[in-house]
Amino acid sequence: MNKSERIEVFIKTLGFTHGGHEEHLGNEPQVDPCYLGYFECFNTRRYYEAHDVLEHLWLKDGREAPDYAFYKGLIQLAGAFVHLKLQHAHPLHPKHGKRLAPARRLFLLAQTNLMPYAPHHHYLDLKIPIRLASRYADRLATASEINPWSPECAPILPVPNGIV
Repeated sequence: MNKSERIEVFIKTLGFTHGGHEEHLGNEPQVDPCYLGYFECFNTRRYYEAHDVLEHLWLKDGREAPDYAFYKGLIQLAGAFVHLKLQHAHPLHPKHGKRLAPARRLFLLAQTNLMPYAPHHHYLDLKIPIRLASRYADRLATASEINPWSPECAPILPVPNGIV
């Protein structure tokens, strides 16, 4: 089974499928299950999985898609939290202990990629993820040796308005 097939199976375990998704939403706009899966994974601190499910959609749509940078920004946001989570779990590890600077760079890239879509895009109030990326980038800039993330205060992204 290739990665794309594994992601499709994983999305189904979250309860989001291409076929049955419309019934769940009623008359609301149809959105890709990968987009919903991103928020489910992110909000349960499964940042790597959030990155993977949205990357699946991002790669499928391609570079010329109008949402290319939007999805890329959300993927970078999750990726930054992957770095923080691993550093938090293994601060003395030779590789994981050095993940704070890459996390900061991803937060800054996420901001840059999301800002052109503000204030709202795909039912998401972009002030929230942009502010989140900015706040964590600032914390890492001023206290570069201190990880601002912990499981007890992990951020939550609201599921975009109007789709659930």
